[in-house]
Amino acid sequence: MNIETFRLYCLEKPGVTEELPFGPSTLVFKVMGKIFALTGLDAPEFSVNLKCDPAYAEDLRAANQSIIPGYHMSKKHWNTLNIDQGELSTSLIKELTDHSYDLVVSTHTKALKGALKEMR
Repeated sequence: MNIETFRLYCLEKPGVTEELPFGPSTLVFKVMGKIFALTGLDAPEFSVNLKCDPAYAEDLRAANQSIIPGYHMSKKHWNTLNIDQGELSTSLIKELTDHSYDLVVSTHTKALKGALKEMR
């Protein structure tokens, strides 16, 4: 998967926006105003930070050399996927992106969840 394919996958999800709140080199994807994915635009290799359930995050790191604790993020709740290393399948990347999106949506208020349902 390349960065453009990842970008389009994220933008297909209801309520998602892309922003550059940390400057022009960090692309951020938010669902209804909350971050669920970040990626560097000027890094030599494509990687992405995704939110993850802490226990699941540990399991993923143990099973995949290309998944490490979140770079510049809470190591407990975020993973960095080093996609250009070639170890991670497109289906796993999509699964973990969906997991991150769903985790963030679960923290939204009832009103925001209702607005999100109307977008589907």
